[in-house]
Amino acid sequence: MAANEAGAGRLIDLSHAVEHGMVTLKGYPAPIICDYLSREASRAVYAPGTEFHIGRIDMIANTGTYVDSPFHRYEHGKDLSELPLESLANLDAVVVRTMERAGRAIDRDAFDGIDVHGRAVLVHTGHAAHWGTDAYFEAHPFLTRAAAEHLRDSGAVFVGIDTLNIDDTEDAERPVHSTLLRADIPICEHMRGLEGVPDGGFRFFAVPVKVKAFGTFPVRAFALLD
Repeated sequence: MAANEAGAGRLIDLSHAVEHGMVTLKGYPAPIICDYLSREASRAVYAPGTEFHIGRIDMIANTGTYVDSPFHRYEHGKDLSELPLESLANLDAVVVRTMERAGRAIDRDAFDGIDVHGRAVLVHTGHAAHWGTDAYFEAHPFLTRAAAEHLRDSGAVFVGIDTLNIDDTEDAERPVHSTLLRADIPICEHMRGLEGVPDGGFRFFAVPVKVKAFGTFPVRAFALLD
């Protein structure tokens, strides 16, 4: 479905499913999804004909499609429980298409002529097409420091990208995380499905669980077309 063919009022899922054994970041542990109480075992607890399943999941915070709060980067930054809902839900949003870029770096000129003030800015690189393959972990597109500073100074309130990291992972300073999270601008990484939403005219949602002393958590990110 082309972006401009999506109908008003549609919900478009922009997140990856979390599955047992999936790899989000190479070298980090995959989630373990199992039973805490199986349906079979529960039959001994409840009345005849009544059964329940209680699942258990062991995972790192950076699993699937997730949101970073300032606490992820800064000890005294806002943690997940302190992020206002207004910074995560019902956001006016714009998609920036960068598939025809030269090289991996997405510089500030990619945002020229785009009004980002008060908006969630979702960067569509096309890299999500490699999800689940080794190519996903290689040569991923990223924003530059100048791009992050432009988004901050231009009033963006949320920034997402469909790659494994919004920063160049070869730059240990992580200037994009540092710039945006210092300004209380949440970041969403490992997005998908941006080809299915229009360039603008929709609302964006990416709300993590309200966890204290935690900086990152998976989200069900989605777009609501106006």
